[in-house]
Amino acid sequence: MPSKPTTLVEPGETRHITAALTRSSTGSADLRELEAGLDSLQSDAVRTSRIDWSRILLPVAALAVLVIIWQLYVSLGFKRQDLVPGPLDVLAQFGQLWADGKLQEAVWTSLQRGLVGFLISVAIATPVGLLLAQVAPLRRAFGPLISGLQVLPSVAWVPAAIIWFGLTDATVYFVVFMGAIPSIINGLISGVDQIPPQYRSVGTVLGASRLQLALQIILPAALPGYLSGLKQGWAFSWRSLMAAEIIAVGGSIGFGLGSMLNQGRDLSDMTIVMSAILLILAVGILIELLVFGPIEKRLLRRRGLLAGSTR
Repeated sequence: MPSKPTTLVEPGETRHITAALTRSSTGSADLRELEAGLDSLQSDAVRTSRIDWSRILLPVAALAVLVIIWQLYVSLGFKRQDLVPGPLDVLAQFGQLWADGKLQEAVWTSLQRGLVGFLISVAIATPVGLLLAQVAPLRRAFGPLISGLQVLPSVAWVPAAIIWFGLTDATVYFVVFMGAIPSIINGLISGVDQIPPQYRSVGTVLGASRLQLALQIILPAALPGYLSGLKQGWAFSWRSLMAAEIIAVGGSIGFGLGSMLNQGRDLSDMTIVMSAILLILAVGILIELLVFGPIEKRLLRRRGLLAGSTR
């Protein structure tokens, strides 16, 4: 029987076939790497859906260690107990303040002032920050002034505010504004500076107006820096509030945590002083854990920036 003709492959065709096989094997390897990455992301999502008890137990354990060290320091008698009261003495003072209703009044008054002052500061600072970030001449003119106001201790405004507004809540709110607004403005400007120029170009090509560009493209893209400014603004507003409440006492100003701290100083009662300090610290920690922490974590997760983080 006649044999079948043998098909010869030209050298050029051999190179094409080899390249195709190489691309196929490389593509398979890339596909396997992609599948492994997706599996890893899915496992990360499963892990994040579970409760991480270490985030709760570790802070509690650290707090317990600090309380034990505090009690040991008091028990060893390095300082007189009237100067450094122990945890049990402070706890007893908490109970007394609660029974008198002063604790609830002080926390509510300061928290209400802090939140209202901070929200008004955000409403003022956000449009101003966007305007300065978008208009170069305004930024060159007012940018150094905003930065100077940010580093100026807000307690310096208290005497002037008392002269202008008297012993009223307006004095407290003014000091809070002067502490929070510059930080929020600078945080927003910093976030806008980190936006890639292509975002603005795409918005302009799609026909967005300056207002739409600012609200729908620039502000969402600047959220990481803006959120940092909000956190710093809250910290400055809370500190400014305490300074104003400590100095501006009397008149129609209510009884806040700063007033409690000042009262403890006037009475030379360290249990009241320590109670006020711990309450001020607790409010700051709770705001971070319940408000800013979850918002920041969600923002980082949506942008794929949470992987490998220790948060």
